[in-house]
Amino acid sequence: MLHPLDDHPIHQTPEPLAHPATGDRNFYDRYFFNGYTRDGSLFFAAAFGVYRNRAIVDAAFSVVRAGRQHSVHASRQGDAHGGLVAAPIEIAIEEPMRTLGLRVAPNEWGLEAELRFRARSVAVEEPRFVHREEQRLVMDVTRITQFGVWEGSLRVAGETIAVEPRTVLGCRDRSWGIRPVGERAAGPMLSAPQFFWLWAPLQFDDCCTHFDVNEDASGRRWHQNGVVVPLLADPATSSPVDASGIRGTRDVEHRIEWQRGTRRAARAEIALVGHDGRRDAIALEPILTFQMLGIGYLHPEWGHGMWKGPAAAAGDSFAIADVNPLDPRFVHVQQLVRARWGERSGVGVLEQLVIGEHRPSGLSGLFDGAP
Repeated sequence: MLHPLDDHPIHQTPEPLAHPATGDRNFYDRYFFNGYTRDGSLFFAAAFGVYRNRAIVDAAFSVVRAGRQHSVHASRQGDAHGGLVAAPIEIAIEEPMRTLGLRVAPNEWGLEAELRFRARSVAVEEPRFVHREEQRLVMDVTRITQFGVWEGSLRVAGETIAVEPRTVLGCRDRSWGIRPVGERAAGPMLSAPQFFWLWAPLQFDDCCTHFDVNEDASGRRWHQNGVVVPLLADPATSSPVDASGIRGTRDVEHRIEWQRGTRRAARAEIALVGHDGRRDAIALEPILTFQMLGIGYLHPEWGHGMWKGPAAAAGDSFAIADVNPLDPRFVHVQQLVRARWGERSGVGVLEQLVIGEHRPSGLSGLFDGAP
């Protein structure tokens, strides 16, 4: 099956671009975006996934406003040939790695958006994620993260909100490869589930920082990343893929003070340790919690890559105060955080997903809260 992009000299295998290099059912291509104000009065996020070996495209858009989280979910049969659309949600790649559009058309759930993301940093390629559980390959993923600003407008719960670049920051990621999606297609693992994940893209006036780790139950890391990212000298003309100015690290550290009885942070500190031994510590203070359930993560009905028929959409809304933080649906969160790095003040997110045991944190059981 041919695709118009086959006219470009960009092939990586002998196959047309419509055919992934692997037939793994868990192969995926995904876009993620978030946007936020510094004071936490607005937070939104979107996810858009293409699962070519499952013939499914899905998307979600979710907004936290005035103590409630509102979401729209959508799914359709097919692949990216139909465009980056799962009605009512659409992604537009206006200028790769520089400008992307996000639209949520008018719908019965009253959540709409006409937004544009503009990069303020180069795209950061994170180290490749490769992870096996017992004999199974469960993750083999490449991901990029990029910082930017938003412009446009959105409408939620009858309120129209202007989104301006001077007040609304955010980041996006693009990932592709193999990770668990859709309905389980094999038997259960012999060991108890375990996953420890922290991800912290932070924005400051003169640069950005990025941090993430995956650890096993003992605290042994199977993935880590820490970088300082310069801003684009000219967002309109500077190369968004020139990584020469990115400062890498020798090591990263984290210290989370967990909210008692939960698996989310009351406060945290991350540190980037340079190759020269310099340790840059960044203190994080959460000010808002966004439930990743709103864009499909751990959603029992609208999880990523789940078959919903030829075309389907749904919406929901819930009060943040009513959420049980140990309900398995709600353990995956992004917290909007204030960041303090020496004399610098910034803002960003601390994403957390902790399932199962993590002995360095004092967490036990599958979803037991912090002591």
